[in-house]
Amino acid sequence: MIGSSGRPEHRRRKREASRAAIIDIGSNTVRLVVYGSPKRAPTVLWNEKVSARLGRDLAETGAIPDEAMEEALEALARYALILDDLGITDVEPVATAAAREASNGSAFLDQVRARGIDVRLLSGEEEAVASAHGAIGAFPEAHGVVADLGGGSLELVAVREGACQNGASFPLGTLRLPALRAKGNFERKVAKMLKGEDWAHAHDGPLYMIGGTWRALAAYAMRAMDYPLTDPHGFTLTVEEALAFAKTIQRSKTSKLAQIQGISSMRAERLPDAAALLRVLLKELEPEGLVFSSWGLREGLLFQRIDPLDRGKDPLLAGVSAFAEERSATVTDATLLAAWTSAAARRAGTHNERLRLATAQLALALQRVEPNLRREHALEWALDKRWIGLDAKGRAMLGAALLGALGTTDLPERLTRIAQDRELREATGWGLAIRLAQRLGAGARAALSASRLKLEDDILTLRIDPDHAALVTQSVKKDLSTLAEWLDASTAIE
Repeated sequence: MIGSSGRPEHRRRKREASRAAIIDIGSNTVRLVVYGSPKRAPTVLWNEKVSARLGRDLAETGAIPDEAMEEALEALARYALILDDLGITDVEPVATAAAREASNGSAFLDQVRARGIDVRLLSGEEEAVASAHGAIGAFPEAHGVVADLGGGSLELVAVREGACQNGASFPLGTLRLPALRAKGNFERKVAKMLKGEDWAHAHDGPLYMIGGTWRALAAYAMRAMDYPLTDPHGFTLTVEEALAFAKTIQRSKTSKLAQIQGISSMRAERLPDAAALLRVLLKELEPEGLVFSSWGLREGLLFQRIDPLDRGKDPLLAGVSAFAEERSATVTDATLLAAWTSAAARRAGTHNERLRLATAQLALALQRVEPNLRREHALEWALDKRWIGLDAKGRAMLGAALLGALGTTDLPERLTRIAQDRELREATGWGLAIRLAQRLGAGARAALSASRLKLEDDILTLRIDPDHAALVTQSVKKDLSTLAEWLDASTAIE
């Protein structure tokens, strides 16, 4: 019996041991997020929030309203019970600007702790650094300024080579912007706040946009551009594009903004004010562009905790491996498959090699899907699933490769709009080679070990050991010819 070895039980215990939770008591929302493995690209197992808006009166009264406090405490009691029922003990509760700055913030946190939640109040610097590490974890080569916009504050942090260099926190959260704008001279006031931060003005690179309101702005831009991807993570805008959208959003009605997919009614209320803030940031800081991140404070807290070895792992490969292994597609088999198909990879390079390995493992997982669902899953996995460490071009190449593994070379427009023809053609070749490998021996390691694919002098040669020669049927020859034609080569079998 499979279960007698205890391996499924071992895997279950390992998954449970890897779970961690963040309770984020913010100025807008109070949120619980439960994360699972892998550490380098944690998966979200549960995510819920209440819009308590603890910081809504900071600009007027300087205190947390009683009803907001009560709503937050009710949510926290629920979260504590959920975590206890799930058996999750690795919990990090944190509080940010509202609890930090409100006159009754300490009293509120005392009530939180009285309910058994050992909350940590983050300083402005700690909040900024944690958010910056969210961007660093999501974009390993991040070089620019992180702009984390929350309900109570705006954090700006310079990042370079995986480290924070400078940072500052400003009372410019979305809950404070309406009152600040109503008093007049908004642009001058914000510019004055930023004047003392010379490092932010001098730092090159883009702005890494963190926070739900920034993502709502990205959603607006993506719909306006008819952008072919659905996830705002990794979405980019030029400064000119961002300014144009910001001006339009400032003039838009909240009711119209709330009708756009990806923009909640709460975010729609905050967007015009955030757009006004963005215009000042772009004018004062002069970034090279905008990059939107779905990783922020919570993911940054997790990233800060992992050891250097895990930090150094490729987030794309870590995420793909965890996803595919749940579908019985191991990284060992993927590595063998990627090596076997390497002759079909016309261009070498670190980026393409990592992407080919990710493709190989997802292609193996795709074989575990019912045939009539494979094309749909191939496109969803490539274009709509959140991958960390993969840009739009990489998504398109991944989609083309997975379709190629299904024998499809006719690519949908969603792919052709975000990658060049030569890039898609290269990736399709990877897929066709994967299809040949899988057809040859049903993906068995022995079959791949007993054969080899070679491309030399425009001849694509399939070499196979005599004891496995029976695997070379007409269907295999047909797939070999299809791949060779795609690579502008002739075929041979040895």
